[in-house]
Amino acid sequence: MYSSNWMSINKKEKTARLESYILRLKQNDKEALAQLYEEIRVSVYSLALSIVKDPNMAEDILQDTIIKIYQSSDLYKPKGKPLAWILTIVKNNALMKLRQQSKMTMLTDEEWNKIPKKEELSKEEIMLLKSSLNKLKDEEKIIITLYAISGLKHREIAELLDLPLATVLSKYHRAIKKLKKIMSEEK
Repeated sequence: MYSSNWMSINKKEKTARLESYILRLKQNDKEALAQLYEEIRVSVYSLALSIVKDPNMAEDILQDTIIKIYQSSDLYKPKGKPLAWILTIVKNNALMKLRQQSKMTMLTDEEWNKIPKKEELSKEEIMLLKSSLNKLKDEEKIIITLYAISGLKHREIAELLDLPLATVLSKYHRAIKKLKKIMSEEK
């Protein structure tokens, strides 16, 4: 009996903390955002990972969820279920990511050849870039292609792909690291 009372009290305390953080977000309290993140990051990441089955995508969903909570905090109505509200945001973000991912396809050789190339790239560099890009995830490949080859800015890519700027930036940097590793292994 003692342990079940303790867990009940602990759950009530956590609920009160979460509601407090969300209410403080309405007043642009950045410290509340940091505290909320620490409190929910494991739950959010775990749910996202269970839906999308991809650790990198789950990390992106965690970031997107924190941003969404911050932007939507004024819509939150305290009803004693802040975690349910948060996890609903996670689920919606994860399902949206899966829908976006299913719409993306890989470029065929014919489509690749139709992309205007910058004059600075030699044929060998283009071949190396193409073979390396094919080893990236579809969304990473699209972001790299739009940035490096098409010359779009990250903000333009975010708008085009309907993704938050932070997500585009993290995917871009992650893809660049992968490309560097791939290219160093091929030397």
